[in-house]
Amino acid sequence: MASVLVASNRGPVSYALGGDGSLDARRGGGGLVSGLSAVSSQDSVWVCAALGEGDREAVRRGVGEPGVRMLDIDPDVYADAYNGIANSVLWFLHHHLYDIPREPVYDAEFRRRWESYRAYNRAFAEALAGAADEGAAVLVQDYHLALVPGQLRELRPDLRIAHFTHTPWASPAYLRMLPDDIREELLWGMLGADELGFHTSAWAESFAAGADVEGTGTRVAVHPLGVDAEELRALAYRPAVDERLAELRAEVGDRKTIVRVDRTELSKNILRGLLAYRELLTTRPEWRGRVVHLASAYPSRQDLEVYRSYTASVAALAEEINTEFGTEDWTPVLVSVKDDFTRSLAAYRLADVALVNPVRDGMNLVAKEIPVVSEQGCALVLSREAGAYEELREDALTVNPFDVSETAEALHTALTMPHPERTDRTKRLATASTALPPQRWFLNQLESLRNPS
Repeated sequence: MASVLVASNRGPVSYALGGDGSLDARRGGGGLVSGLSAVSSQDSVWVCAALGEGDREAVRRGVGEPGVRMLDIDPDVYADAYNGIANSVLWFLHHHLYDIPREPVYDAEFRRRWESYRAYNRAFAEALAGAADEGAAVLVQDYHLALVPGQLRELRPDLRIAHFTHTPWASPAYLRMLPDDIREELLWGMLGADELGFHTSAWAESFAAGADVEGTGTRVAVHPLGVDAEELRALAYRPAVDERLAELRAEVGDRKTIVRVDRTELSKNILRGLLAYRELLTTRPEWRGRVVHLASAYPSRQDLEVYRSYTASVAALAEEINTEFGTEDWTPVLVSVKDDFTRSLAAYRLADVALVNPVRDGMNLVAKEIPVVSEQGCALVLSREAGAYEELREDALTVNPFDVSETAEALHTALTMPHPERTDRTKRLATASTALPPQRWFLNQLESLRNPS
């Protein structure tokens, strides 16, 4: 039994099944892993889903890490809940990504998948109810588990329950696209929590505008996740990163760099970023041969056709730009499509300009990470629809993510920014970015849950 419990789709460890039947445990990273390390493992339990065959085999064999409980949910139920609802419905809803003339379509197949989503959430609620001490604190993570607070409240009314949404929250108009009964169930699930956390006041206000929070006893709070500066700098200055940085310097030469690091996620707006770079080279020909766009675009959710198509479009547009403007000794866009954290950190250090232009993003830690490790200081071109905008807008060059021309002009302004100004802005950006590192972010929520003001 535990006094602190965390629930998330992905856990802090995963297992790979070897050809000889052996299981290889791999530790994960990220803000939650770092945050929970502030709590004694003897007092805490992390409930997560078994994501692959290695994880499921570990559950069957009773293999596990102390303080981690994996749920072996039926693979078909999991697929319907994760890809059929969480990533194909709720993600699109909260990020305003629907192609409205064609989507969404809420039919019998959608409702069948919603039943799986409900069952998947119920498995978490029952596991949490069975593992929690009297009056324990439970911190549920993200849109995958939006029904858990309501379900858990029915099972264990004694618990203190928080839910944190790492994405944006849909505007009331978008939320009303859901069938009425499904929307009501979604809000019922969320409002089962004592506290609902969001990265920014914009997303908290979106939730409050679309839900009747008055009289429910649910508090809506803002906890903007930041960066652990010491840990990030230690990672960024390892010998392996030094080697990769030397390789990038050799490719770039003495040219300026515009850096972006994203998954090929539809919300990240990589295509418009590339179009803005092309417009920069078209309207400001003085930059031809003098700047390189280092774009890390790691494939995401390739089991969904729309993502495969988007990833292919990114690669094709980058190649068009290189064909149109490239010369024998200058490649305008250097794209990496491998999940290569070492290269990303090297690009962070090399960045003169950071381009972060999502159409909608819960936070976007890249906007916070690059200023922390950039060697010469970097100018940040930042979408006003990124969660990070709320904290960083004073020292960033902010843009409408749909306005390619404005973004191109912001890139020019960033590239020509005087070095002293760029240095001063970078210092202030780094200070704001590290104000609430993961451990403090997690402990603040735990304290707020246990001791509401």
